[in-house]
Amino acid sequence: MNIILFGPPGAGKGTQSKYLVNKLNAFQISTGDLLRKEIKENSDIGKAITNDMENGKFVSDDIVNKLIENLIFDPQKKNKLIFDGYPRSLSQAKNLEVLLEKSNQSIDLILFLKVDKETILKRLEKRKIIENRSDDDVHTIVKRYEKYMEITQPVLNFYSQNPNFKKIDGGLEIEEITRKIDAFINV
Repeated sequence: MNIILFGPPGAGKGTQSKYLVNKLNAFQISTGDLLRKEIKENSDIGKAITNDMENGKFVSDDIVNKLIENLIFDPQKKNKLIFDGYPRSLSQAKNLEVLLEKSNQSIDLILFLKVDKETILKRLEKRKIIENRSDDDVHTIVKRYEKYMEITQPVLNFYSQNPNFKKIDGGLEIEEITRKIDAFINV
């Protein structure tokens, strides 16, 4: 089963992705984790990513798509992918469809965790303290949220037409969101 989880930064995608990985014996594809790995390694890609993030921008589709492609074509991960935070743009969504088609895969479930800006701000301020994430300061959070809403609206429109698209109130408690996801998986 291949699943896409999307929603604004701080919506709980990572938490729910980890749950799904364990439940389905799947592999989490977190663009955030992939990007942070490049930053930690201080690669050329990592430096470009850092520059974009510090300016409240999303990383270029070319960088993200290349990192994702290698994982999609890994035979051990076939039909066991949990996409966490990808796709974030319409071009990424279209790229994902092409890559999945080339690898004889498809998306079985698309989950949109809808959360308002106030809830996101509270969550990310708390996460900054707990995880000490440099990309979670208030100014950057607001920029990322607004940019996310602007860029991903076409993605939301694109996927909302799919019969496998499900919207979940991401402001609910973690356990309640997990129960709703389980209901969609067990149908």
